[in-house]
Amino acid sequence: MVSMATADQALKTVYLGAITEQMNTEVNPLLAKIKQSTEDVWGKDVKRLVQYGVNGGVGAGSEAGSLPASGGNNYQQFTSTLKNLYGTIQLSDKAIRASQNSTGAFVNLLNAEMDGLVKASSFNFGRMLFGDGSGVLATVESFSGFKIGVDNVKNLYTGMTIDFRDSITSEAIEGATSRRITNVDYEAKTIQVSGAALTAQTVPAGSLITVQGSYENEITGLGAIFKSTGKIYGLDRASNKWLVPYMKTDVGEITESVIQKAIDHIEENAGGKINFIVCSSGVRRAFQNHLAAYRRNTDVLELAGGYKAISYNGIPIVSDRFCPEGTMYLLNTDDFTLHQLCDWKWLEGEDGKVLKQVAGTPTYTATLVKYADLICTKPCGQAMLSGITEA
Repeated sequence: MVSMATADQALKTVYLGAITEQMNTEVNPLLAKIKQSTEDVWGKDVKRLVQYGVNGGVGAGSEAGSLPASGGNNYQQFTSTLKNLYGTIQLSDKAIRASQNSTGAFVNLLNAEMDGLVKASSFNFGRMLFGDGSGVLATVESFSGFKIGVDNVKNLYTGMTIDFRDSITSEAIEGATSRRITNVDYEAKTIQVSGAALTAQTVPAGSLITVQGSYENEITGLGAIFKSTGKIYGLDRASNKWLVPYMKTDVGEITESVIQKAIDHIEENAGGKINFIVCSSGVRRAFQNHLAAYRRNTDVLELAGGYKAISYNGIPIVSDRFCPEGTMYLLNTDDFTLHQLCDWKWLEGEDGKVLKQVAGTPTYTATLVKYADLICTKPCGQAMLSGITEA
């Protein structure tokens, strides 16, 4: 007979391994290429010693002259706080009792909840890889009845729970938090949310939309790495120019020459080697059209995790729904590490149980957690092309 004890045990022994594998390899091709490590984690922080520049202890001299003076490697320490990543499932007491006498029904119940959790977590984690850590999904532009016009729907999905925040103070707007998105119109760029109707007076144009409770709490994604000013990993870019990637804006038509110029810059000026290219689907189509116009063959590569990609000189080019429009990132994934305190785990109570009753309700919840942050040890070895004309 199915019981809360067997359900708890199934989550810990049967589902955790499968979920962890999916979350680490099936979110998107980029995450599958990034190594994950528990090294360099100190308490709540990642502290990574990074080498930059070249060793200064080389030189040429005469047969009887002095040897070159020593000049060791240059080092800086990156410091970043581990981000708290959560995913929660909920089971009603009624659903559990209804399946007590049928193992198959109970398995179907758990499978449905787990599939939903993996889908939502994969969506959220995949989005974070391209974000700047702020958690801002979009900004409000207009209101039309119950429909809220936004500047970008790429990061929004039906079922997400979001907060609206003030555009100036970034404080959560009273009465406009923990709202679930009930509908997304990707063509019209509008959303609808649960709860009492919102207005332009309570949520004015420019208000920020974030995932519930996530503001400034997300991982250091590509949006944070590809900047030319400010700080990253505790260091100021103004005095550490090697922290600034190669960025070319207003590209226009995407061609092999444009891509090669960025690769050449990285190889010649940063000593890097590009091994992975990710772009928006419109940019990928534009590049495929470019190849077709010159009757070039489009080579297809098979990547880890079962993904397929087109190729540029043996470098895979993949598209990702969360990559900004008109943008292509040229990366050396060997420079990236997802540092983590541990892999995905269930939050356990003092009694060792993962399923806990929600106080005052006939429901039980279980929460997956991972404490991690993304570190790029060589930002100057990465490139970004933007302003590309999409197809």
